[in-house]
Amino acid sequence: MGTHGLTIQFEIIALVVLCAVLIADLLYVTKRPHIPSMKEAGIFVGIYITLALIFGGILWWQAGPQIGQEFYAGWITEYALSVDNLFVFIIIMARFSVPRKYQQEVLMFGIIIALILRAIFIVLGAAIIEQWSWVFYIFGAFLLWTAWNQLKDEDEDEESGLVKKLTSRMPISNEFDGAKLRTVIDGKKLFTPMVLVFVTIGMTDLLFAFDSIPAIFGLTKSAFIVFTANIFALMGLRQLYFLLGGLMNRLVFLKHALSFILAFIGVKLVFHALHENNLPFINGGKHLDYPWLDISTGLSLLVILGAIIVATVMSLWTPWGRRAAEAAEGDSMTSSSDRALRDDI
Repeated sequence: MGTHGLTIQFEIIALVVLCAVLIADLLYVTKRPHIPSMKEAGIFVGIYITLALIFGGILWWQAGPQIGQEFYAGWITEYALSVDNLFVFIIIMARFSVPRKYQQEVLMFGIIIALILRAIFIVLGAAIIEQWSWVFYIFGAFLLWTAWNQLKDEDEDEESGLVKKLTSRMPISNEFDGAKLRTVIDGKKLFTPMVLVFVTIGMTDLLFAFDSIPAIFGLTKSAFIVFTANIFALMGLRQLYFLLGGLMNRLVFLKHALSFILAFIGVKLVFHALHENNLPFINGGKHLDYPWLDISTGLSLLVILGAIIVATVMSLWTPWGRRAAEAAEGDSMTSSSDRALRDDI
């Protein structure tokens, strides 16, 4: 048997089919490069969300409500974190002035790298959890630290500085040459700015993988649930980029919701570690059998959904959200003007 209530055959078939669907979605870009209309993007996003809901229903029917709830909680968490990842992609595209017609190729690269990195971390995470249950203390502390940093804005500048250090010795042209990484100018071989874009997006994917995998392992111990939730979170991300491109600037409280979700899961992981404790210097190596240490998956699902709904409502339909969005837009325009002035100098 694979995950409790699911056969190995079911898991293998499901993973193969889901990976095939995701790859087909990504290859669609290379076969028919275009900028999706709002209608097309909305249809695809709706289809992928419906597929995730159906898949969760199948798991619920096959393996019971616990597995179904774990999938839904994991998928919603990963989807929310992927939307945050998408917001960073938008910032990166704007920062490097990537032409809109090349943005699909950049998104495809970002999604493929995200899937590979998450697959690696899922395998490593599952193996570590199987051997050492005390690692939940580390996962919990890491998520609490991440939740705190989620509220700060310094990460973008630090990441930009690191990219500059990594690429400082590379001969880079000032102009894009399609989606190519290398070009020839006056007989000289140079890298294009697309290299900087790919390096930045790869680093962003790595950071988000570090955040998202411990978060979902706080909701389920099943590597199958973790991986399928991540696949569904990445499905339609390309179309979601074009659907929410303008709206993302209005979701000003999204990072607060994600910070709260990561902190909540971090606390849940620490509670779980205490409940399963075997470290000799904590409670004499004995488990702590307090009922309140066991936060159910159903409650976790309600908390995660509630945080996202509240953040969306506050961002889009309250005076605080409108004022915050106007302030963020003003800061963005100021930063763009400053960058343009520095470039002119």
